[in-house]
Amino acid sequence: MKRGSVEALLLHAALAAGAVLTLAPLLWMVSASCMQPGEANAFPPPLWPSAPTVANYTALFTRLDMFRHFLASALIAVAATVASVLVNSLAGYAFAKLPFRGRDRLFGGLAAGLVVPAQVAMLPLFLLLRELHLVNTYAGVLVPYLASIFGIFLVRQYTLGVPDELLDAARVDGAGEFQVFRLVALPVIKPILVTIAAFTFLSAWNDFMWPLIILSDGAKHTLPVALASLVGEHVQDTELMMAGSLLTILPALGVFLVFQRTYVRGIMAGGIKG
Repeated sequence: MKRGSVEALLLHAALAAGAVLTLAPLLWMVSASCMQPGEANAFPPPLWPSAPTVANYTALFTRLDMFRHFLASALIAVAATVASVLVNSLAGYAFAKLPFRGRDRLFGGLAAGLVVPAQVAMLPLFLLLRELHLVNTYAGVLVPYLASIFGIFLVRQYTLGVPDELLDAARVDGAGEFQVFRLVALPVIKPILVTIAAFTFLSAWNDFMWPLIILSDGAKHTLPVALASLVGEHVQDTELMMAGSLLTILPALGVFLVFQRTYVRGIMAGGIKG
């Protein structure tokens, strides 16, 4: 066997082993969520349920009322995605194609904000929202997602690759600036907008810290926060916790798998254009 073939075989074997190690906890989570109460706590833990059941999922939606929190997470994630795509696309297009005084300096200041951890801004943002009476509201949860420096940066970098001649031709034909954006630029930058949509949905769906800070009413908690609040009361109910964890993971996993190619391609393109 040629040396190149051996190296390729070893590489694929290593990648396959890594994939198995990565998927093993997720697969056991699925298995444990269908086990009878107490079965997952045995030693050694069984790999498969002796008598598969959906009682754990039924308990989540009936006895623990997790459907309310699921809807709250879905509402916030969808609203954040729509708002983020709209605001970031308009701002990124303006920074890339609309000349105005101080544009480059302003964008440089925004880009510098990428190095600031999001946790640092949580306290001043919370104090600001408290003054606006948005604490313990879903609107307050949405505020950090309305515009992001990373999203504006991606759209701006991608839009720089749109030829100015294409936009000027539309202006010469009498199109207004918003029409130029909507009819000419928007179809071209669609891949990066899909990337931002997927990124925002995943971030909003999985976010734990900000909803925990801003929402004081337990009935309004998002799914990750509500699930974490169950740990103290149901710490021994491993099967129930695995069912809740799987319920939290599946929507985010589905969105990522559907948009995986566009997601990765958009981030790479947004980073090298311009």
